[in-house]
Order: sequence, then structure tokens, then C-alpha cells
Amino acid sequence: MRTKKHKRKTNHVVIVTSDAVDGRARHLRLKHWVLQFLVVVSCVAIGFVAGLVMYVGQCRSQIWGNASRRIEEVRAENEELQEALSAAESEKLDMQSEIIALGSKIDLLSDTVNQKTEEVNALKETIEQQSIPSYFPLTGSASIVEITDEEPTCILNGTEGTAVVATATGVVTEVGEDTEYGNRVVVDHGNGYVTIYRNKGDCMVKVGDTVVPKSALFYISSGNTRLGYQIQQEGEYINPVQMMDISG
Repeated sequence: MRTKKHKRKTNHVVIVTSDAVDGRARHLRLKHWVLQFLVVVSCVAIGFVAGLVMYVGQCRSQIWGNASRRIEEVRAENEELQEALSAAESEKLDMQSEIIALGSKIDLLSDTVNQKTEEVNALKETIEQQSIPSYFPLTGSASIVEITDEEPTCILNGTEGTAVVATATGVVTEVGEDTEYGNRVVVDHGNGYVTIYRNKGDCMVKVGDTVVPKSALFYISSGNTRLGYQIQQEGEYINPVQMMDISG
């Protein structure tokens, strides 16, 4: 009959001592499996801590790397923005210079336009004034003989060698015979005024001619010194002397 062998139990003793003079040593008896468990737990804890340290280090390195790259990207973007800002400032200065130059041109053009407007207005006023029958209808010396009441007519006596002239700018609308004076010229001044010149001399104009102040209509000779002069305003006869510039 085989005898059973008993497995010898192994115990481990942990001795804890103190460096004090009167310190006593303490014995802590641990079973084998407990010691193994503690060793395993310690190894796992050390491994975990070591892994954690490595992981934290890797994370930190990755974070610093990403941060460094981001910093470089931000720095590059900032440089691009600075360049764009500088270009914008330069363009702004150029545009301001152009605006100032354009403003000067506008002021110059405005002054020119104002000057031209004044000249045009003055010319228009002159033209309008020249269309009003205010000039004297004879050149040289002349005298007013009579002013009739019905269809007021100013009868003048001119000097030989002078001329019957238009008293304003206008267009000749009629050249014909006159029962009393021999010939008649009618000028429409386009502003409501019409002037009528009656004389025995030969007419120097024809229908459709444009006349200006002092354009010759008849030449005065010894046989036609008498002139009958009339003015109509809006179809009504008015006294010619009221319009006539006697000093002319």
C-alpha cells in the first residue's frame, strides 16, 4: 500500500525592523499565495502607473506638437493678414490721392461749368435783348416828324446817304408794296414783337432773310428820306417811341 506524501506548506515571513535603539523586530508571516497575490498586484500597479506615465507623455507630446503646428499656422495667417492689411492701407492711400485729384478736377470742372453757364446766360440775355426792337431805325442824323394815333406810326425824316435799319434781330416775313410809302418790310423777332418799315427806297432784303440790329433795309436818297415805323406786340400796335433808343 502506497503511502501518501504530504505537500509541505511554505510560509514566508516578513520582518519589519526599526532603526530606533530600542526598536524591536516584528515578524509578519504571509502565506505563499498571499505573497504571490501581492507581487502580482504590485506588478500590475507598477505596469499601470508606467503605462499611464507613458500615455500621458505621449498625449503631452502630441498636444504640444499640435499646439506648435497651430501656433505656426496662426503665425503664418497673421503674417498674411498683416501683408493684406499693408496692401489695403497702401490701396487706401492711393484711393485717397485719386479722390483728392478727382475732387480738384471736379472743382475745376465746376468752376468751368459755372463760368460757361454765366457766359451762356449772358449770351442768352444779349440775344434776347437784341430781339427786342429798341434800336433807332435810321443811321446818321434823323428827326421825328410825327406820331400818329391810329395804329401808332412814328414818321421820321432821315438824311441822304444813310440807311433804314432793323431795330432788332429777327426774320423778314414780308417784302411788298405800300400804298402810301411805296415799299414795306415786315420783320418778326420771334418773341411777340413785329416791326414794320415803310419807305419809297428799294428793299435790300427778301423774305426769309435773317437780320440783326442795324442791318440795312433801305438806303436813303433824296427821294426817300421819309420813313414810317411801327411796332406790334402780341398782334397789337404800340407806340414805337416807348421802345426806341433815341440815343442810338
